[in-house]
Amino acid sequence: MSRPRILVINPNSNPAVTQGLKDALKPLGFEGGPEVVCQTLAEGPFGIESQADVDSVAMPLRRLVEGDNNSSAFVIACYSDPGLQVCREGTDRPVFGIAECGVLTALARAESFGVIAIAQRSIPRHMRYLRQMGLTERLAGERPLNMSVAETASGEGTLAKMIEVGRALRDEDGACAIVMGCAGMARHRRPLEDALGIAVIDPTQAAVTMALGTVQFSAH
Repeated sequence: MSRPRILVINPNSNPAVTQGLKDALKPLGFEGGPEVVCQTLAEGPFGIESQADVDSVAMPLRRLVEGDNNSSAFVIACYSDPGLQVCREGTDRPVFGIAECGVLTALARAESFGVIAIAQRSIPRHMRYLRQMGLTERLAGERPLNMSVAETASGEGTLAKMIEVGRALRDEDGACAIVMGCAGMARHRRPLEDALGIAVIDPTQAAVTMALGTVQFSAH
């Protein structure tokens, strides 16, 4: 009997981001458990950094999900949760968005949370989403790195900047947990948590953890 599969989709076309996801998700692989497969959306922009980028990948994601007959669950690995609702319409299998899962995980760890965004222009988009979720009262603050997705995934100096921003969220805004607001930040979760001394949530890890539980319990 084949193992159930969780498909983690990187909606941008940067393979370095996808590799970072694979590395970050290795601890979630276990004998007899679901297979976790990371895939790059070839049609996606090199980085999803605007509302236009978010909108552009919605239907390609929907087509990918609809055409996949082998996966038991899907994870959209972009903090804007692009195409989440249209993908859910296209399948009866569970589809998880990393922003939604990352924030819910942070709320299970702390009274208030902060978000590290890649850029200032990402913040209004994230705030709209939090208002839709009804969770703005638990948000301590959101601050930008003012870097590109590619820079967060493979550039130099990213961790130092994340620590600087994370400390401001903790000390000035009162955040008791931090959500990393881009899938490209995945490789920095552990050293950032060690530096800050509070919970740091990688939203892709959070989403795949939820997907694992869903798939495992549906199989037993």
